[in-house]
Amino acid sequence: MDESSKDVINSLPDNLLCQILSNLSTKEAALTSLLSKRWRYLFALVPNLDFDVLSSLHPGIETQDQTSFIDFVDRVLKLRGKDHINKFSLKCGDGIEDEDVFPWILNALRHGVSDLALHVSPSLVYWLPSKVFASKTLVRLKIGPKDGPRIKLRNVCLPKLKTLNLDSVVFEEGEIGFAKLLSGCPLLEELSLFNLAWDHWDACSVSSKILKRLKLCCAHYAGNPKSVSFDTPNVVYFEYSDNIALKYPKVNFDSLVEASICIRLTNDQKANVRYVSDVDEETDMVGNAMNLVMGICNVKTLYLSCDTLETLNFCCQAIQVFNNLTHLTIESHPELGWESLPNLLKNCPNLETLIFQGLLHKATDRCGDVCLCQGLENSPSCLSSSPVKLLKILKFGEINNGDDMEKEIEQIEDFLEKMPNLELLIIYYNTSIENDLVEVSRKLQMVCFTEVQDSSNL
Repeated sequence: MDESSKDVINSLPDNLLCQILSNLSTKEAALTSLLSKRWRYLFALVPNLDFDVLSSLHPGIETQDQTSFIDFVDRVLKLRGKDHINKFSLKCGDGIEDEDVFPWILNALRHGVSDLALHVSPSLVYWLPSKVFASKTLVRLKIGPKDGPRIKLRNVCLPKLKTLNLDSVVFEEGEIGFAKLLSGCPLLEELSLFNLAWDHWDACSVSSKILKRLKLCCAHYAGNPKSVSFDTPNVVYFEYSDNIALKYPKVNFDSLVEASICIRLTNDQKANVRYVSDVDEETDMVGNAMNLVMGICNVKTLYLSCDTLETLNFCCQAIQVFNNLTHLTIESHPELGWESLPNLLKNCPNLETLIFQGLLHKATDRCGDVCLCQGLENSPSCLSSSPVKLLKILKFGEINNGDDMEKEIEQIEDFLEKMPNLELLIIYYNTSIENDLVEVSRKLQMVCFTEVQDSSNL
């Protein structure tokens, strides 16, 4: 850097320099204190503070590093005095006591923090300070990570909070505490709950007229939720991953635009239904997803996991019509079938884009007329009335097996033959072997050429 560039930087006012430094972690910003006397304490005045002990540790001297980290945070907060804090991010694991962490969090809250991110270990902070949930300035709150702390809510008052992200947080009062949290956030627009264990709650309910984005990804556990309800009429994006609930009393997603659904059976239920399916016996539903499916039927873009396809086969007596659905993504798995797929496609009258994340799936005689599992090449197919114009195949050839790749090519050929409105086929094939790419391209070109010839002869 030449002298003229240095002069330009030094001529900038302190508040602008602090804004520039706020794009760095606090540890990185602190290095500028070596530049000159003017810069000595400037880093401590930035509006965004980012403390990460995990990136400061060195093998063999963890205790020394932790002590230095504590001293560093204490020093920065002392230098700031009464200055406003915009964002406060804290990442720390074992070895730092809650008697150190609590004052840091409370200091940020006293200085009007609007964005608070806490990445703390439960062995460090078993209980979060109750004042975290009684802040009049917080707009964004993120607490985690995996195996996060417990919270026991007294009075929740977060009048400005718009974004809430909780990962592995344990609600000591169960559904009562969760309901109390939602009721104390009158402006909440985005709610993300990860690794939430609520299978022991009597009822699980998310109710908000303001919420626009909802992510609910529950932990894998042995049981099924008893009752799950969603009364969120203004949610436009919904991501849901959980064991199938025994019932969904209320599901209200009137404004839904995009959804990603992964509802799964428990391990015991999977073993049972797969055994019954293999021996061709009838089985009772292990949950009821009908209300859930009906509640999201206004969606325009939908992603369904391979577990969801299996669950719908055993837990949904009928598929609702998806009149607004234009984009559908289906995840496949070699051990799971497509039994629920035919009825789903028949009930998507305006579908334009169909995406498969893999084509390999378990061959059964209940896959219907979507695939070639049981030699149904000449059978009437729901694909013959498909409105789909764009077909995408992702993860093609991901399982490096010659026979499986031939099956995938045959499936693509069947799609081309039976889908009358198809205009564009896109296949994603990731390989580092050039010869494989050339050979697969040749086979696919032959398939496409054959279908074009057949169409011209009609």
